[in-house]
Amino acid sequence: MPQHAGTGRRTVLAAAAAGVAVSGTSPAVAAPPGTTAAGGRGGRPATAQSPGRELRALLKEIDRDRIEGTVRRLASFGTRHTLSSQDDPGRGIGAARDWIHARMREYAAASGGRMTVELQSYVQQPASRIPTPTRITNVVATLRGTVAPERVYVVSGHYDSRASDVMDATGDAPGADDDASGVAVVMELARVMATRRTAASVVFAAVAGEEQGLYGARHMAARYREAGVDVQAMFTDDIVGSSVADDGTRDPYTVRLFAEGVPTSETDDQAAVRQSVGGENDSPSRQLARFVRDVADNGATGMNIRVVHRRDRYLRGGDHIAFLEQGYPAVRFTEPAEDFAHQHQDVRVEDGKQYGDLPEFCDFGYIERVARVNGAALWTLAQAPGTPTGAKILTGGLTNSTELVWERGGEPDLAGYEVVWRETTEPEWTHVIEVGDTTHHTVDLSKDNLFFGVRAVNRAGNRSPVAFPLPSR
Repeated sequence: MPQHAGTGRRTVLAAAAAGVAVSGTSPAVAAPPGTTAAGGRGGRPATAQSPGRELRALLKEIDRDRIEGTVRRLASFGTRHTLSSQDDPGRGIGAARDWIHARMREYAAASGGRMTVELQSYVQQPASRIPTPTRITNVVATLRGTVAPERVYVVSGHYDSRASDVMDATGDAPGADDDASGVAVVMELARVMATRRTAASVVFAAVAGEEQGLYGARHMAARYREAGVDVQAMFTDDIVGSSVADDGTRDPYTVRLFAEGVPTSETDDQAAVRQSVGGENDSPSRQLARFVRDVADNGATGMNIRVVHRRDRYLRGGDHIAFLEQGYPAVRFTEPAEDFAHQHQDVRVEDGKQYGDLPEFCDFGYIERVARVNGAALWTLAQAPGTPTGAKILTGGLTNSTELVWERGGEPDLAGYEVVWRETTEPEWTHVIEVGDTTHHTVDLSKDNLFFGVRAVNRAGNRSPVAFPLPSR
């Protein structure tokens, strides 16, 4: 395809007359030839990707019993409070750290040298909820990519826990749901992916210091930023252990995915530009959330992904915020509705009822399905091309068309690009146009009326997340 490609308005109108316009869109908007369209509001997005054979095999290997064993073992350390003992072999955060590290090293042994495991430590000086200098250690397993190892995707859970009193470093705080469940997801994915080759690199992290103030994740994200690491997506799994709400209702096939709008790291001027073109719902994190729905909201995972357009829940925040602060796309998985009677509660029995964040209140089948969602997203990200860079809408002249440009990626198996679009009131992409191996495409549809994006495709048919173009003169 030539470097400057487009679709003529007469062609568009002729296509409309021939019935190319699709249901669920305005009759005034005609889809160019070659467009794939969604079935309207509430249906699957036009950008949805079906799981391939390798992914289906990976998802089948995720083991509920192993997940349960991990949660129960982490809860058995009594407390994993960040300020608890670091050298007791049976109780405290140090014992949990050493156990996680040993298991991750076992998984890495099956990787043929592609996975390495490190204890990423530093001493946190006195600060909020840290009364004395305290060593904080993340357990980090990195599966190095074989094609684009410089491109990185991170999944994390936090292995520290807390009781009702956030400064209680000695009382029991088993932390089964918050957040042994998330660590179990991370460790199970490390196990099943260690034996496979990924094009890009994947990092599996169990971080500490979350309950005291996201300390471990902030250290990790800052190290990546200082080293110039290209982290293109980060997931944190925090409180993914149960489908039961505090009123007893169940929703065992839904997981919430929190994704911010205007990026935390944008300057006021950058945010103003985004807001001036209506891009509040098109941040990199929102595109990442759409991507998760594209690849994981299906029968292969058995889950529905409920995207929540917020950075996180009221009064609380997870480790993805540390990555957002460094300018990385990041989102948070959490259960559909929380049971607060079993979170951050001291282990006790009252009126014959047991309280506390204990394994008995976890749904291990639910955690297994959440792990499949993470696995589907991570595997597809790591096998697909990277998100296109330099995406712009050229706005130097007044026209009723949309001229898009972007930079070509360097992947050796890159096949080309697709332009996507939707009405400004639609939450998901509704149309896809194949444009080939080019970096410049014009669509005869108005940039004033629609939102556009660009995504990359490789020869295996894996698609990247969408890049949202901002205006450029």
